[in-house]
Amino acid sequence: MQHEGNPEIDRGDVSGSALVIFTSVLLVAGYNFSFFIHIAKIYPVTLSNIAFLISLVILIAASTILLLAPFCYKYTIKPVLILILLASSLSAYFMDSYNLVIDSTMINSAVNTNIDESLDLVNYKLVLYFVLLGILPSVFIYRARINKETVKKALFSKLLIITIAITVIVVVVMVFSKSYASFFREHKPLRSYINPTYYLYSAGKYINSTIATVHANISSIEDDSKIIAEDIDRELVIMVIGETARADRFSLNGYSRNTNPLLAKEDVINLSEFYSCGTSTADSVPCMFSLLGHDEFSIEKAAQEENALDVLSHAGVNIIWRDNNSDSKGVALRVPYVSYKNADTNSICDIECRDEGMLVGLQEYIDTHKGDILIVLHQMGNHGPAYYKRYPTSFERFSPACRTNHLDDCSLEEINNAYDNAILYTDYFLSKVIGLLKKNDNKFETAMFYISDHGESLGENGLYLHGLPYFIAPDTQKHVPAILWLGKNYEIDKDDVKRVKDSKFSHDNVFHTLLGLFEIESEVYNINMDIIHKQ
Repeated sequence: MQHEGNPEIDRGDVSGSALVIFTSVLLVAGYNFSFFIHIAKIYPVTLSNIAFLISLVILIAASTILLLAPFCYKYTIKPVLILILLASSLSAYFMDSYNLVIDSTMINSAVNTNIDESLDLVNYKLVLYFVLLGILPSVFIYRARINKETVKKALFSKLLIITIAITVIVVVVMVFSKSYASFFREHKPLRSYINPTYYLYSAGKYINSTIATVHANISSIEDDSKIIAEDIDRELVIMVIGETARADRFSLNGYSRNTNPLLAKEDVINLSEFYSCGTSTADSVPCMFSLLGHDEFSIEKAAQEENALDVLSHAGVNIIWRDNNSDSKGVALRVPYVSYKNADTNSICDIECRDEGMLVGLQEYIDTHKGDILIVLHQMGNHGPAYYKRYPTSFERFSPACRTNHLDDCSLEEINNAYDNAILYTDYFLSKVIGLLKKNDNKFETAMFYISDHGESLGENGLYLHGLPYFIAPDTQKHVPAILWLGKNYEIDKDDVKRVKDSKFSHDNVFHTLLGLFEIESEVYNINMDIIHKQ
């Protein structure tokens, strides 16, 4: 329909600016349940707080308008708003269901998760969120008839809503300056739950990090590594990287259930106070092999320098990485790597391929390589939320177990039973690793070093899974099991190591402990960070 005064301007049902405002208000009202739940815990809905809470809603709406408006033009407005609605529906689901925060680490984990792991997260509730909060409003946006405006008028309209949004933000903050001073300074974690602003900020951070990583030049952290001249014995070390195992579910650490019946029979050194570098595989795995340590670590920095595997390789150690998880997160880029996620390489598969399959053929590898050997085995372990898939049915000792990936459909008892059964399977797997090492005791100094990458929340305080920002994550996501086993010929006083078994260690110690296990001389080696040689 043509407007009588100006035939070039088509009067549709709504202006572009109005559509941006509508979408912003909808996002605040319908996609921020988790944020408002957390806000209510700090600022209860009382007469003294109600004005501030209303102002907070207005502030978030104005901030969302300010965020979206610059990207919404004639040809971009519908694609941008539809993309935001679809992504925000998924963000709302994960925050509402698991109390997760969609930060750059979580985005990195999602991008690097394989299709099987992604499918474990799909359930009817996610589909419901996606349809009701994603597809339906997107259909409305798609079908909306937007007024066609002259470039001059469109620009004026854009500047007007941006100016109004900025004005509203300034006025609201000034009027409630005392409350916002406290909110911004003392409750920073609350901002992590704002949908979509925080995940968009995190996406930008992730993209910048990825660009820096792609263009990174690998720098050597040493050029002097060598096996000490007096070391005439060959070392065979198997390092097992666990997945999503928490320390308090190992009976070796005092858990009431016997989840470590086989390890309890071995002369293992249980490191009871071990903490992860991050709360996700994407952070923790590269961090534990990096020289940087938790305080200095970032994915960008780690990608720009060599890691422990490089140092060992330079010293002549034979290294192979076998992976039944998503991948090595960049750690094994310069050493032999084999994925065991499918039946082409893994001969032990049922509903999924088992960690035990990584052991098949290892003896042949050991027999055909000269010199020292490091074998890294990256487990599927306890990866959630489909814990019931992580173990063969013969390991379902604790029942009834949650047999769905939709944790809302299960009681806490059922969730814990499934999780503990998966721990029981890890106990079996580690005992098989020790058995393989014992067969080689006469030819090598043998050792196993097991550490989980991070822990898991299992419903405590409404939290599930993992991946919360480290500074707000509970210990259940950071306190991880770690175990050393040293063969009969390993030249170390085990009693000395056992004296420090209850000392506090972390992934920061892994780099130096690996070098110590192979008796590597290097300027980057710190004996006081080496668990087995700590002075």
